[in-house]
Amino acid sequence: MTILATVAGILLALNVLGFVLNKMLFSGELAGMKPYGRLVNVHGQKMHIYSLGDGEKTIVLLPGLGVPLPSADFGPLMRELSRQYSVVCIEYFGTGFSDRTEIPRTNENYTGEIREVLSSAGFLPPYILMPHSASGIYSEYYATKYPEEVSAIIMLDTTSSAEKGAEVPRFLYQLGRLQQANGFGRILNSIIAPRLLKEENGYTRQEIRDYRKFLNHALNDTIIDQNIRFNDNIFEVMGMEFPEGIPVLKIVPEGTVRQVGEKYQEDHMKRLGKSSGYRIVAGSHFLYQTDSVVIHEMTTDFLNKH
Repeated sequence: MTILATVAGILLALNVLGFVLNKMLFSGELAGMKPYGRLVNVHGQKMHIYSLGDGEKTIVLLPGLGVPLPSADFGPLMRELSRQYSVVCIEYFGTGFSDRTEIPRTNENYTGEIREVLSSAGFLPPYILMPHSASGIYSEYYATKYPEEVSAIIMLDTTSSAEKGAEVPRFLYQLGRLQQANGFGRILNSIIAPRLLKEENGYTRQEIRDYRKFLNHALNDTIIDQNIRFNDNIFEVMGMEFPEGIPVLKIVPEGTVRQVGEKYQEDHMKRLGKSSGYRIVAGSHFLYQTDSVVIHEMTTDFLNKH
C-alpha cells in the first residue's frame, strides 16, 4: 500500500507540474496567428473559410475527424486543384481558426453551416463536394437534402454509410483532454506527428509549423461532441435514399483496402447507386497529403465524363 500510495503521489505531482508548465508556456501559443482565409459569421460565431483559384467549377473541401488545421492540411491539394478550379476549404466549428460551438454536431447542423458559410462568402451552387473520411457522411446528407446544390461528390477515403462505425468509450476523450492539458499529449504529438506534412510533399514551412501548433490544441468539447454523435449521423444517412442524378467517385488508398477489404467499398457504392464507383490508388488514409496530382487528374477525368 505504501508503494502504491507513493507511485500515485508521484503521478499526481507530475500531472500537476505538467499542467502548470503547459499552461505557463503554451496557453497563448495560438494567439496572434492569422487565418489563411476569411472569418465568416455563421449563427453568431466565426467560421474560417479559405479559397484559392477562380475556375468556373467550385470544389468544396471538407475535412475528416480530428484534423486540427484543415486549411494547412489541404494546402498542397488546394494549390494543385486551383490551377483549374475554384477551391474552398471549410474549417468546421471546433477546428482550425473557427470558433468552438455548443450547437449539436448533427448532420442537419453541419449541412446548414456549410451552406451558410459558402453563401455568405459569395460561393454559389452547384458545388462539387470533396469530403475526406467522416465528412463523406455530411456530404451524402447534403446531397440528399439539397440535390440541386450538388453537382458531384468526389470522396477521399470516406466513411461508408452502408454500415455502422466503431464505438469509442467516452472516457477516452476525457483521458485525451487530460493529456492535452498536462502536456503529455504534446510529447506524444512530437513523436507521432504526421510525417507526410513535409516540403517534399508540397507543404510550406508555415503550414507545417502551424499544423503542429494546432495539433496540441485539437481536442475540445465541440470535437468530442462530433465524435460521440458520429454513429447516429451514420445511421441517419443510412436510412436515406441517395439521389440517382448525382455522380460519385470514391478514391480509396491501398492501405484502406488492406484494412477493411473491398466489400466495404462495394457495399458503399451499392447504397449510392449506379452513378457511383470507386478507384484504388497507392497511399494511406490521408492520401491527399502525398497524391494531390493524382487526385487532380482523377477529378478532371471524372468531371469530364459527367
